[in-house]
Amino acid sequence: MRGNAPYDRGLFMRTAIWKKGFDAVRLHWPRWRKYVAGAFFLLVAILLVRLALGIDWREVARAFRALSPATLAIAGGLAVLSYGIYCCYDLLGRYLTGHSLGTGRVMLITFISYAFNLSFGAMVGGAAFRFRLYSRAGIDPGTITRVLATSVVTNWVGYLLLAGVLLATRTVSLPDSWVGGTLLQAIGAGLTVLFAAYLSFILLLARPELRFRGHELPLPGRRLAWLQVTMSVSNWVVMGAVVYTLLPDGAASYPVVLGALLLGAIAGVVTHIPAGVGVIEAVFLAVLGGSVPQHQVLASLLAYRVVYYLVPLAIAAVAYVTTEASRGASGVAREA
Repeated sequence: MRGNAPYDRGLFMRTAIWKKGFDAVRLHWPRWRKYVAGAFFLLVAILLVRLALGIDWREVARAFRALSPATLAIAGGLAVLSYGIYCCYDLLGRYLTGHSLGTGRVMLITFISYAFNLSFGAMVGGAAFRFRLYSRAGIDPGTITRVLATSVVTNWVGYLLLAGVLLATRTVSLPDSWVGGTLLQAIGAGLTVLFAAYLSFILLLARPELRFRGHELPLPGRRLAWLQVTMSVSNWVVMGAVVYTLLPDGAASYPVVLGALLLGAIAGVVTHIPAGVGVIEAVFLAVLGGSVPQHQVLASLLAYRVVYYLVPLAIAAVAYVTTEASRGASGVAREA
């Protein structure tokens, strides 16, 4: 007896076993995680290779060359607009943290980081380049972390809203062999709830900051919350417009194209494949199904990667090298 409750040896043993198992998983998970991630990556790679072997790449090349200069110019203009919107994320971070770095410098750092982020992943572009470039400009690590966090939250809050609505309303869907329609709809509803929870938290929060384990994350507050959402939604919408412009006329409705892009974006993040190579293409082929020939879809996505990934990456690489070289030259001049 313990108090008035009878001692249940079976319940005690089951609880002890569950606790022991949980402790074992927690202890070995860092090592197991590598194997799980490796197996998942291998499975995705096998699926992508099988997909690639079934495609007539000569038709893809022919469709790519058939894209008109006017179409590419419009897509390029939309890409410039998207990058411009994204660069404003760090301006919001500057406002919230109060650092005094100039607007042009902030946007240049954000552009370089975003271009490398798309091609090499968040840890390389989103984090490493921001920390290096901001610290070179005299910004302390704590402020850089808060700016980065603000940018990340801003980017994904619009994603939650758009993806949630498009999935919950079944505007976009995947084959049942991938994810069933009901499950995808439930995921969309969950994303919408997360967006509503975040916005409600901001609007009801008494202080414009979040404290977590001794760290402070500045939040946009009531007045800037809608601006944050508007910037994020606008960027994702323009990104979708880039792909939509490059697809053949009447290939698919814009909401479906945007939904496919949103699904491809999160699939690329989950699989940890740099630039989501093959993953975005597989998602688009699955979403569009047989409504658009495969070679036309892939040609449009290849053009999208050139316009939105490769060209900005080349410009960002030149800008970064120039920035480093100018700083090195100024350091030599000061020593002289």
